[in-house]
Amino acid sequence: MRTQTLLADALIRESLPRNILLAVAGSIALWISAKVQVPFYPVPMTMQTFVVLLIGAAFGWRLAAATVALYLAQGLAGLPVFSGAPERGIGLAYMMGPTGGYLVGFLLAAATVGFLAERGWDRRVLSTLAAMILGTAIIFACGVLWLGAAIGWDKPVLALGVTPFLPGELFKIALAAAVLPLAWRLVGRLAGQRPG
Repeated sequence: MRTQTLLADALIRESLPRNILLAVAGSIALWISAKVQVPFYPVPMTMQTFVVLLIGAAFGWRLAAATVALYLAQGLAGLPVFSGAPERGIGLAYMMGPTGGYLVGFLLAAATVGFLAERGWDRRVLSTLAAMILGTAIIFACGVLWLGAAIGWDKPVLALGVTPFLPGELFKIALAAAVLPLAWRLVGRLAGQRPG
């Protein structure tokens, strides 16, 4: 049971058309975030995990899960929505490849962060930080388990699937922990300026 208003609800009253529009817009944001690479050390980063976690926090667990599921369905249908697609494959072949676990993690992380946001975890820096760390840990846990099964546990799975990405993930977690509470402050100010 939801105990707090979500960011999406504070901006636009909940309705079926709104939810459809947000799910489509969120899936497009995921598509774009998978394609744009930001120069970073030691590897370039996409903003995809950041967008996954923001969708969770802004939409709540049900709509966030539906949004990520729509994105995954677009990829399954053969649209080149994933990072590295179509060069590294499309559709089910891509999803069953070594990075498929991260895609599963996106769905679970968005739902988890959304669940926490429904309980107010997106309102303050420290609780947002905790939610983002948990969401990121879920993504990487699913990714590493899948990657290890795909390439074999005799390979340096953590060195391949986690370590190079940690600096970028820490940056994205910190960014989310700053952006979400700030967004709530702005929403509060806008609500105070509306005529009653």
